[in-house]
Parts: sequence; structure tokens; C-alpha cells
Amino acid sequence: MTLASTTLDRASLDALAHGTHGDPFAVLGRHDDGSSPVIRAVLPGAEHVEAVDRATGAVVATLQEIDGTGVFEGEARGVDPYRLRITWPGGVTQETEDPYSFGLLLGDLDLHLFGESRHFELASALGANVATVDGVTGVRFAVWAPNARRVAVIGDFNAWDSRRHPMRQRLPSGVWELFVPRIGPGERYKFALIGPDGARLPDKADPVGRAFELAPATGSVVASPEPYAWTDDSWMDSRAAAQSPDKPLTFYEVHLGSWRTPDGRAVDWAYAAETLIPYVKDLGFTHLELLPITEHPFGGSWGYQPLGLFAPTARYGAPEDFARFVDAAHAAGIGVVLDWVPAHFPTDPHGLYRFDGTALYEHADPREGFHIDWNTAIYNFGRREVQNFLIASALHWLETFHVDGLRVDAVASMLYRDYSRKADEWVPNQYGGRENLEAVQFLQHLNAVVRERAPGAIMVAEESTAWPGVTKSTEEGGLGFHYKWNMGWMHDTLHYVEQNPIYRQYNHDGITFGLVYAFSEKFVLPLSHDEVVHGKGSLIGKMPGDQWQKLANLRALYGLMWTHPGKKLLFMGGEVAQGAEWNHDGQVDWRALDDPGHAGVQRLIRDLNRAYAAQPALHRLDSAPEGFRWIVGDDRANSVFAFLRLADGEAPILVVANMTPVPRHGYRIGAPVGGEWSEIVNTDSSLYGGSNVGNGGAVRAVEAPSHGEPFALELTLPPLGVIALRPNG
Repeated sequence: MTLASTTLDRASLDALAHGTHGDPFAVLGRHDDGSSPVIRAVLPGAEHVEAVDRATGAVVATLQEIDGTGVFEGEARGVDPYRLRITWPGGVTQETEDPYSFGLLLGDLDLHLFGESRHFELASALGANVATVDGVTGVRFAVWAPNARRVAVIGDFNAWDSRRHPMRQRLPSGVWELFVPRIGPGERYKFALIGPDGARLPDKADPVGRAFELAPATGSVVASPEPYAWTDDSWMDSRAAAQSPDKPLTFYEVHLGSWRTPDGRAVDWAYAAETLIPYVKDLGFTHLELLPITEHPFGGSWGYQPLGLFAPTARYGAPEDFARFVDAAHAAGIGVVLDWVPAHFPTDPHGLYRFDGTALYEHADPREGFHIDWNTAIYNFGRREVQNFLIASALHWLETFHVDGLRVDAVASMLYRDYSRKADEWVPNQYGGRENLEAVQFLQHLNAVVRERAPGAIMVAEESTAWPGVTKSTEEGGLGFHYKWNMGWMHDTLHYVEQNPIYRQYNHDGITFGLVYAFSEKFVLPLSHDEVVHGKGSLIGKMPGDQWQKLANLRALYGLMWTHPGKKLLFMGGEVAQGAEWNHDGQVDWRALDDPGHAGVQRLIRDLNRAYAAQPALHRLDSAPEGFRWIVGDDRANSVFAFLRLADGEAPILVVANMTPVPRHGYRIGAPVGGEWSEIVNTDSSLYGGSNVGNGGAVRAVEAPSHGEPFALELTLPPLGVIALRPNG
């Protein structure tokens, strides 16, 4: 039916009909435009539309379509509130409140805090939130797109028609909002935008979406509003002490999708709770560190190109399933750390890139806003709303999901404007330097807020340069991280053990040099996923010699790592001496455990974790020079190293490494106390597949000054072996 006349001007009518109107609340809903009030709605395809009184159901307006435009208008009789009764083709009738009959949704404080980078519960304001407005239940949508001419929310609830639900812009914040009645959790949706030049942009997923469709689909999903019923109060109350620098922290790094593939069952959070958590606990790791589980479109990125920084990937289940997994880990005494990626994001058209038709989240200048190495966009850390977005994401994982820490990826790429760039491909800072001052300020702000709002959680930096003060407090001018990955130790140590033992004497500094700076930061020693991909081979594949020597070398590497100052991280597969490099489409080579040598490596990791936790001298002063003392650091000819690990009031631990395949008998080592010393670790033990060369479990120190110590031990050093000894009594 066509309405012959309307109070709406032609330009507004055409804009509504074509989905280009930038101020829908000015013309839709109930308006007193002339001698009598009218009600307007955009309902393309509807056959009949009425407005009815909410309380009585009486018809208060019959709306007629204007010139076949899909815009309906009718003279209003009676008073608000009202509902729309819509008849669709096939006789389907829908009753719903009019989205344009509701007032402003977000408070001024929400918008102000967002603009000031202080809205730390951003997912409760932006995104899709189930809400009750004026007694009506529905979903409140809000999205930041300050340069868009028009934004609409689209989904199954409106047949993905961008004409149906254009949103209201809240100036000057640039946030668009709309309440859609009578929809709820599980609804799929996106945002349809028109850029500042009038061009329609690709439909965008929700930047603050808390759930997504399963990839390769790219839609956002309205998340359940029901909070998870946590049972981990005791864990949360005690984790600050448990994660402090004087505690034994060991991280088992996992890519969940390729850890273990079950027969006839999907890899999901329930499966991981049943299998992964007990495995990690049995091996004695204190923490499970997950490669990024934030939603990401391309599985081959392993999660390092995320677009859903507030949503656990749908690959493994719903958000509440992930919460249940974390709760189960805490019940087992296992902490959970997530890889988190604030350095860059992919340029997929449905994502953040040119979100409102402009460089909104990223820098416009590619010399600042584009990573050549990764073909990704770089966040504009100097923009307050972008800082707020990223900090709120970090807090979302720490507060909503009780995650115990975040490992912040690619920090070095954030700190330097010339990171991986040629001389003419970067822009200096305001002082002419290469430091990214905005990124520094962002990281300091992030870490300060985390310490304030998530006490006990840890922030770990993957930072590969000598940037000073990464783990120094922000009050002292540092970046404020709790721990930093020791990439120098990783590089030098792997380079050393890759050498044929004949040549190790010429690379002796590969082991000793790391102790020059070992206490400049609070370090984690990482043997991570990055060392077993892209043609680098597996850890055991890096080892020289025949199969026996490869296994012995790997065991010696682990022995050195677990006794060296610093917390420990090992990527999955390393504990079974997996022969092939990691394949994200496969799984850990569990069949390797059928070989006693590989099973022995796994047993060694379990025993090293337990020794590290049981002996305070091995962990209490991991970050302090007082916790380490060289005994023998200069025996290049024999490739032997000996050192003490110390803690006040605790038994010292003497560590001796022989990095050649030649057993050494009667090797004299200085010792700080006399009497019997027990051999608490021997990586050459037959329990681990070794040759069982050692000291029969114990040896006596005699009063004979050596290496600056008052006593001496005459030791048998196993080939390609590391031993650790503790004085009895």
C-alpha cells in the first residue's frame, strides 16, 4: 500500500530507503512533525505494519509504505509506549518494540572514560550486551566509528539488511549505539558502515565482540550475560605469592589444537581439562602457557594475527567453556598464562583495518602503521581510545576469565620505530630518535593498571633487545613487566649445544656470557615454539652426534636450563624429544615415548621440575646475583662448567656440567661445606636413558681449599651430562 503524502522530505526518505541516513532517530520512531504525531519504521519487505499499545494491544497507528521504499508511516493515536506488529510474507507475524522509541543508552561517564583511556570494563559498554531497557529485554549494541557517515547493526534478526537498524551517533565520542529489542544470546551480527567519503565498507565484525562464529565464518555472536560461577577463591587469594620472583615458576607452552588429537572427538576445552591439565600437573609444571586463543581468522597464524581481542576462539568452545577450563586448572594447582598480541593486527576486510573508512586503530602512514615482515597493521598507541581498547582487552582476560598472566608478544617491535625497517622506511620520534615513545607510555600504562586491578597476575614480555628496565617498576621509569623472556640466553645456549663437542671449547662463552646480564632483569628462560618451526627443526634435531649423543646432549641442555638462574619455559614436544619440528596441523609425537630414550627425557623433565621446586637454592634468588657463584667457568679445554646456586639459610646446590662425550674421573671441584653431598640430579642416569656414570649417589667433601672454597669434591663427571649435588644435613 502506498501513502500518498508524508511529512518526510524526499532526501530523508531516499536516505532511509537506501540505508544511508546518518541520523535515524531524527526521523524514525514517534515524531510530532505536523498537526499530529506520526510513527515511522524502515521495514523493507513487510506486508502490513501496525503500532499497538504495549499494555492493551490496541492498535494506535496503521503504518503504510511510502512509495515502495520500505519506509512505513502512520498517524499515531494514543500514547507511548507502543509495539510494532509486523506481518511478513507467508503470513508470519512479529511483535516487537520499536528500537527508535528508546532514549540514550550509554551514560556520559562511559563515553568520557573511553575517551580518556580509563574505561577498563569496555566490553560492558561497547560491543553487544544483553540488557533490559524500560522493562524490555534485548541487546544493546555500541561501536566506536567516529569518522563513519552511518553505522547499522545487521544480523539474522533483520535478514542482514543494513536498512533496518541504523544506529545513533553519540557526539563527540564517535560511538554509535542502538538497542534491538527481543533478541538475545547466540544472535549473529556485524556492523555495516559507510565511510566518510560515502563508500560502503566491508561488513565489520565487532572489535569488542565477546564471542564469534567458528572460522572461516567471520560474524560476531552475542555472548551469554550469565557470569561463570567460579570456585577458585583460594587460588586467586594465594597466587600473588605463588607467582613472585622467589618462587619456582615453570611454564609448559602449548598450542592447544596440535597438542593431542583425540580419535573421534574434537579438541575443545572439556577435552583439554580432562587430559592436558593432569598431564601438566604430573610433569610438575606450575603453569600452562597457551599460544593465543583470542579469536583469529587464520588458523595458520597460530593465533598471532587476532581480530577478536575480547573473545576466546570458537575453535575450542564457548567463552564459558574456557572459564570452566581455567577453573579446573586452578583446582589442580596449575596457573594459566595466555599469549596476548597488542603489537599488530591482520588486514582482513572484516576486521579493524580501516574500520570506519579511515586509519582508526592503526597509523595512516605505512612507515608507522604497517609491519612489512608480517603484513599486519600496527596499532596507533598514541591514540587514547586505542590504548583503552587494548588495556581493556588485557583486563578482560585477567578479570573475567581469572587468567593468571599475559605473555605480551613482540614487545621489541613495539619499542622501536625502525624495527626491521630500512633507513628510509621509518619515522623518527619527536626528538629524532628510534624509540617509540607512545608505545613505551602505553606499556607503562598497561602494566600499572594491571598491577592495580589484577593483583597477583603477571605480565611477561617477549622482548629480544637490551632495552633497559623491562621488569623495573613504572615508578622507577621501567616498563613495569613482572618477567622478561631471556632471548639472549636462548640464542647463545642453543648455538653452543648445536656445536660438535670437539668445537665447544671455542664457543665456551655461549654458556658463560649469559651470567654477565642474568640479573639485569627478572628472566624466564624460553625454549619456545619459535625455536622448532620454519625449518629450524626440533630441539633434538639440533643436537650433534648419533642418536645416543643427541639424547644425552638434549638431557644436558635441560639440566643446564633447570639449574641456571631464571624461570623455565618449554614448548610441547620438547619433553618427549620429538624428532620432527612442530606442525600446527599435527600433534605431539606421542609414539616417541615407546622408545626408552625418549621416555627417559620425559622422566627427566618431571624430575627436574620437582628438584627445582624442592630446592630453594635453585629458585629463591633466580633474579639476584647473590643466588649464583661460579666455581669453574674457565675450563674451555674440557668444556666443563661448575657453579653454586644459593639461598640464605638453605643448602647450596653445586651444579657441574661436562659438555663432551668423554667421562672425567677425579675432577676436583671446590665446595663451600664439608661432609657428604648427595647427587640429586644426574642427567646421565639410566633412569633417563643414560650410561649411569656418576658418583654412586653421594660423595664426601674433604677439607682441601679449591677454587676459592674451603673444601673439595673429587667427582666423576658423566659424558654429556649435568649433575647437581646437595650437602646432607
